[in-house]
Amino acid sequence: MIRKFISRVLGRKSAGKQGEPAVIGVTQHGLQRDDISRGSRRTVETLQESGYQAFIVGGAVRDLLAGLKPKDFDVATNATPEQVRHCFRRSRIIGRRFQIVHVNMGAETIEVTTFRGHHGENGGSKAQVDDQGRVLRDNVFGSQAEDAARRDFTVNALYYDPTSETIIDYHHGVADLRQKTLRMIGEPKTRYREDPVRMLRAVRLAAKLGLSIDPEARHPIREMSSLIENVPPSRLLDEILKLLTCGHAVRCVAQLRSEGLHHGLFPLLDVILDQALGERFVGLALENTDRRVREGKPVSPGFLFATLLWHELLAKWEPLRATGEPVLPTLFQAMDEVLDSQAEKLAITRRISGDIKDIWALQPRFEQRSGKRPYGVLQQPRFKAGYDFLLLRVESGEVDREIGDWWSDFLAASDEGRAAMLLPQAQATPRRRRRRRAAGERAEAAPAERSEHP
Repeated sequence: MIRKFISRVLGRKSAGKQGEPAVIGVTQHGLQRDDISRGSRRTVETLQESGYQAFIVGGAVRDLLAGLKPKDFDVATNATPEQVRHCFRRSRIIGRRFQIVHVNMGAETIEVTTFRGHHGENGGSKAQVDDQGRVLRDNVFGSQAEDAARRDFTVNALYYDPTSETIIDYHHGVADLRQKTLRMIGEPKTRYREDPVRMLRAVRLAAKLGLSIDPEARHPIREMSSLIENVPPSRLLDEILKLLTCGHAVRCVAQLRSEGLHHGLFPLLDVILDQALGERFVGLALENTDRRVREGKPVSPGFLFATLLWHELLAKWEPLRATGEPVLPTLFQAMDEVLDSQAEKLAITRRISGDIKDIWALQPRFEQRSGKRPYGVLQQPRFKAGYDFLLLRVESGEVDREIGDWWSDFLAASDEGRAAMLLPQAQATPRRRRRRRAAGERAEAAPAERSEHP
């Protein structure tokens, strides 16, 4: 009843044809035209002037209604990708699974999608699906109403027209947003089979917007979580990064665990969060990430993944060190094993992997505080990230605070002060030296040489 009341208040027509949307005016929704980026407004205006329908759609409308600042603005239109491309000189068609157009407006890149139709319609065209029902390729175009029905959640099926300043709402999305409810459009099991990433998206949106997942959408998640294993590593990486950098990573991880979605995504979510030290370290890392997002500071995926996979690295590295082999070769061997195992599920790029390795490789070097070694550490390109990583280890209780304090003081000290801080060579971490063979051993190793030269 509350939902119906809100719909009436917001201007939804009490009677009309099935599928007829609510048209919500500016006095009711409160969204201001100036809140929309200039590039997206120009994109919409250009398409409309060319005779097409065009709207700001999805996450940007949702976030503005929720009082948040969108990271980007997407546009939906009845123009085909080729028609869109012809309207904009600086544009290109991308994508295979879902064909879209990237329109460049100054420094902005606007993602323009064509309204999607129902599978099997549009002259018999049909989306390609796998054995589990996951959509592999879908360039089936349709009407705005069909497009709204194809979207995942009601709060994402909102269309804003900056020209008329109205919101087109087919599925009570505005009412659901105000009731703090995340509701699936269509039958949840079917929608999860089409795209298992929607389960992760439900967690992210619920945590980000403070929404409760509707029971009908929530109940199938645990039993269908294994479908995520079928998601391509590149898409999974993209969704995981969105989840961890939305500014509510702590809540997202907690929700992942409560929904049974943590298994198989990261080793840390499988095992480490069940260990007190690992859970504290990861918790501190995620809190740090959330704080940086709130402050508008950049978040490095390399640093983030380095923290998430650190204890998995330790589990690989420590047995290798116990054999007495040198520190760095065993460390790099463990690095390769951890990152190779993750590559099966997450398409971590070479650049991100390089950043991860640089941060990890610095950690044993922070123990070396004598001679010229600390100066060499300061010159490393990823020193600041490695240093921040060290401080997280100190705060979690993994590393003695004295080491973290020493490096903080060393970083702030003058040249003279740094020289005075260097530890005596005897206190430095001893280097493993190659044992020199005795003369008798060398002689035994070369009998042939002795016989030739008596």
